[in-house]
Amino acid sequence: MDLENYMIPCLSKTLFGIDCLGCGFQRDFMLLLEGDFTTAFEMYPANYSVLIFQEIVGLHFIDKRNNYQKPIKVTAILTRLFMIVDHVYKTS
Repeated sequence: MDLENYMIPCLSKTLFGIDCLGCGFQRDFMLLLEGDFTTAFEMYPANYSVLIFQEIVGLHFIDKRNNYQKPIKVTAILTRLFMIVDHVYKTS
């Protein structure tokens, strides 16, 4: 089964022909699930920080005893930075 046929199309790319900061995330995630970590990192390096961010946010909702505000902010900033650097690198 070709999973790319079931992926959500990028609205920015569809309407304007311009990649957004998240373009490549779905294909990259599929590569991670297949175990192709090197190719996944080359395609979309921000995916690792996105996954770490999601884990910390999940912990924030599950574990009410600890404060996860600072790690959430730090990983959110790092993730956005990785996305911007990757986008600039791909478009230049």
